[in-house]
Amino acid sequence: MSDEDASPPTETRIPFPIEMPVALTVAGSDSGGGAGVQADLKTIEAHDAYGTSAVTAVTAQHTRGVESTHVLPTEEVAAQLDAVTGDFDVRAAKTGMLADADIVELVAERAAAADFPVVVDPVMVAASGDRLLDSAAEDAYADLVSEAALVTPNADEAAVLTDVEVAGRESAIEAGERLRSMGADAAVVKGGHVPGETVRDVLVTPDGVRTFEHPRIDTEATHGSGCTLSAAIAARLAGGESLTEAVEASAAFLERAVRYHLDVGEGPGAVHHAVGMRNRAARERTAEEVREVVRKFAEADPSALVPEVGMNVVGATPYAEAVGETAAVEGRITRTFSGVKPNRGVRFGASSHVARFLLACREFDPDLRFAANCRFDADVETALDSLDWDVAAYDRGSEPSEVKTREGSTMQWGARQAFESAGRTPVAVVDRGEVGKEAITKVLAPDSETLAERVLALSEAL
Repeated sequence: MSDEDASPPTETRIPFPIEMPVALTVAGSDSGGGAGVQADLKTIEAHDAYGTSAVTAVTAQHTRGVESTHVLPTEEVAAQLDAVTGDFDVRAAKTGMLADADIVELVAERAAAADFPVVVDPVMVAASGDRLLDSAAEDAYADLVSEAALVTPNADEAAVLTDVEVAGRESAIEAGERLRSMGADAAVVKGGHVPGETVRDVLVTPDGVRTFEHPRIDTEATHGSGCTLSAAIAARLAGGESLTEAVEASAAFLERAVRYHLDVGEGPGAVHHAVGMRNRAARERTAEEVREVVRKFAEADPSALVPEVGMNVVGATPYAEAVGETAAVEGRITRTFSGVKPNRGVRFGASSHVARFLLACREFDPDLRFAANCRFDADVETALDSLDWDVAAYDRGSEPSEVKTREGSTMQWGARQAFESAGRTPVAVVDRGEVGKEAITKVLAPDSETLAERVLALSEAL
């Protein structure tokens, strides 16, 4: 009897249940999916926790704004809270849009009785500056803040709660201390609404003050960012992280989720809640693409392009922001009597110089994901000219002294010089070197296949 004629097995498969920490969101529903309960649940799942919810209001909204809002009866919100906490081992909770004074008071009562930390995101002021709650609901927040493990207001919300106008780090600390004096265990005053090129989120705890900074991202796709941050913190607290660890990791997660936002709807788009998860999922594929480029080089033998320091091939994951998210050849690629060969295997974080340059170039063109360093001299320059590529260059002789003395800054400076002088994305960037620094050609590409083609084309032209 052939295999095709064999009957399929009839045994029931053995289940393999997975344990996950449970987090609860108490917030409004956003039909556009960018904020509210929908954003919270996606974020919680992306942080390896199981999301549960109690919906306070139903909104009809999209990427352009809110069309209508329907607040649920308080008893329906209470029933959802009873259903979740009566069955699930909730390890942390967060609050979002609470709609009116009765719901705020209900949630404050439940937070007081909870045996898990509650992160309070006081959704009180819209991005336009409009107040979202009446005065009774704003007043009711005092009781909820007093039960919070963490309060996460933006500058406008901090002003409503504390009467402190947040304009910088010192006033953010003052607002955070006032929130702690109201009974909150800790507060993080977010800096997204404070003008400036740098965003500073200021965490105030009994142990002191921590400031988390990142360059401002030039986008309007920030709707739901507050929901996403507080949900990430709650999920991480549910998983057992300390408060400071949870806030620091969540702030970094949100920065990436806003930078690589989703181009959906007719408005500015939506925060990419699964960005970290998708980036991690792409690691092995990225490493394999680097291995394939190395295999092609070993087969084609571009040894004339290998610089004295050795060649490397670097691949960045789709949303890479750090050297540890780039795959490269450990020990680089070197010349041998029979051609070129990698010294060791491919691993993440194996490159420093080329990886930092690639990440710096991604600040100007995030589509760039692969790079290789090659030799540069007069012959290579002639070969580059023959290919009619867009080639940019920078001269370390003009590098400012303050850049040279700042660790890791040369690659950022060089990338800026190259891209600003070219006016567009170059195929190759020439680093003309200096005393003690070998001149190098860095070849860039959006994908591994194109990188291999470009390096081998340069080798053939040479």
